[in-house]
Amino acid sequence: MRLTGWPAAGVKGGHLTGPGVARLILRTIAASSTLTGICFALAAGMIYSLNDMSIKFLSSGYPLHQIVATRSVIALVIVLLSMRLITGGWHHLRTSRFRFHALRVGVVFISNITYFLGLAALPLADAVATAYIGPVFITLLSIFFLGEKVGPHRWAAVVAGLIGTLVMVRPGAGTLQVAALLVVFSAFTYAVSQMMVRQMRGTESTFTMGFYMQAGFLLSSLTTGALIGHGQFNVFEDGSLTFLFRPWVWPTPSDLPFFIVMGLAIGAASLMMAQAYRTLEAAVAAPFEYIAIPMAVFWGLTVFGTLPDLTSFAGMALIIGSGLYTIWRETVKKKS
Repeated sequence: MRLTGWPAAGVKGGHLTGPGVARLILRTIAASSTLTGICFALAAGMIYSLNDMSIKFLSSGYPLHQIVATRSVIALVIVLLSMRLITGGWHHLRTSRFRFHALRVGVVFISNITYFLGLAALPLADAVATAYIGPVFITLLSIFFLGEKVGPHRWAAVVAGLIGTLVMVRPGAGTLQVAALLVVFSAFTYAVSQMMVRQMRGTESTFTMGFYMQAGFLLSSLTTGALIGHGQFNVFEDGSLTFLFRPWVWPTPSDLPFFIVMGLAIGAASLMMAQAYRTLEAAVAAPFEYIAIPMAVFWGLTVFGTLPDLTSFAGMALIIGSGLYTIWRETVKKKS
């Protein structure tokens, strides 16, 4: 690519080199519009579904801490390579808010553990749908902790998504069990973590947050594995508890692709989602994560042979419709 008058690193003889292209992309992202942030949120939601599918698949044969540790190693490599390629150095590893990063890691680790324990016991689509009460928590927390203004149109979109989630979960039909409550708690702690992202965006880059998150996950999962990974505490019949206390197992060749996909997915999606919440108001970004619900249906059918009924599809229509309505409202606001 030929450029003139380009002062940045990555340009040699007026030609933009590969790292220069990456840095140009980063600058474009840094000045992103609402639409760009929405695209990041949508892409992250779709990629996260690969992580959920892989963990659901592996939960019957491997312990949770082993899965998280393996995923974190791969994701950490993705974050470091992306940092080196796009920024040309390691300066994003420096931070003055280490304690805040550690606190965020703890919150997200709890969110992930409770979600994955519920995911192991629930059908994939049910678990994902239950988790999407999270945008309601995000909207409420964004008002009290960030001082964001949430108008009636955004509230309508969030409520529609919540109604769609309740239609899918159908608590009156006996679906609301302990595993579902774990997922709801996971959604709340996830919302708290997104509030922390919004508070850190002024001083911390996407790469900084991504690195410390994956490094914290790796340290936490290895510590957990050292304490309970030998399997002597695995005396439970409950599927979720067995998933937590099962001993470490050497992966079979047929399962290795799922570990790799899981690590690649979480590495890429975590960077995208962090960038989405850095560039958008929390109440705007949250509804677009609903894309993970139809993706969960797809993976449930193709990998696990399960398909939601018509009532569940009606709930999905409400959830997806709420996200589309938010897109339309943001477009109208920008034009006006």
